[in-house]
Amino acid sequence: MNLSDQHKSRILGYMDNLETIQTCIVHNYEVIKLILQDCQFMFLNKDECISDADFERVKKADCAPPTSEEMDKVKTTLRQIVRDWSEDGRAEREACYQPVMHAVLTRLGSRKPSDVKILVPGAGLGRLVFEFARLGYSCQGNDWSLHMLLASNFILNRCQERNSMVVYPWVHQYTNNLATKDQTRRCMFPDISPLQISSDSDFSMVAGDFTKIYTEPNSWNAVVTVFFLDTAHNIIEYLETIYTILAPGGYLVNLGPLLYHWAGQVNEMSVELSYEELRKVMLDIGFEIEKEEMNVRCMYTQNPLSLMQHYYNCVMFVARKPLPRPTHHDQNS
Repeated sequence: MNLSDQHKSRILGYMDNLETIQTCIVHNYEVIKLILQDCQFMFLNKDECISDADFERVKKADCAPPTSEEMDKVKTTLRQIVRDWSEDGRAEREACYQPVMHAVLTRLGSRKPSDVKILVPGAGLGRLVFEFARLGYSCQGNDWSLHMLLASNFILNRCQERNSMVVYPWVHQYTNNLATKDQTRRCMFPDISPLQISSDSDFSMVAGDFTKIYTEPNSWNAVVTVFFLDTAHNIIEYLETIYTILAPGGYLVNLGPLLYHWAGQVNEMSVELSYEELRKVMLDIGFEIEKEEMNVRCMYTQNPLSLMQHYYNCVMFVARKPLPRPTHHDQNS
């Protein structure tokens, strides 16, 4: 075989891999179409939604090519499926979810679960909400990302069997692959059947802006935030909202970094506090800090086989809204 033949052979081998990549991308597209199927009925009763014909007209009218930002959101959603609903994501998931679940169960575990109301803002694909609901707690998740809401709706309401679906979450990662096959390895989901929660459980997901939706004072026994607080334009507003909606004696249980998603973005407000400053704000608002743990190492939608790994040294804390102080009359009585 001469040099030219060797070169052709290498090119053909590379082309075979590109064909495999293309097959994986097409498969992901078919899964995305399943996720989008009947999505116009996701938030309202079916009778109140727009007609199928009107929905098709809307889809055809919105035919502009997706932006790079929109494509990044789709890729992130595929990786989020791995994190929340696959065996591959178990280690990453447990590093984040087990500490906050333990903190809640330690403080509220003696109460009847169905009487305990837990709110999980920034719920993503809903796995943490699912785990609390599986234990019998009254639990609600909230997210503002339509991509996350669409995917969570599909998994929680339409995936009935364990590992019944397949995606290729790393197919768009062309760098830092040790083996060629790493880019096209599959991920099966969900790793647990959502039907394990009984139909009469108090388990729900709500779409929209956290600070606008949750305004009812003294209505939640725990607010559990994982990689959420730093998504705020104004983190102080988040903390004030949480303090308002917590019942006296209720807990804010948090784990995450302070990445501040809006930092440096043009025409976007972003309040960026250090944890030291954030702690002072919590105390000023009225929280009592019961527990703090620094340098909790966590990853977020990380490819475990990638040659480059990112991790966060997170802060985990538990803050309590105190019970009302007894009045002078109460003390005398």
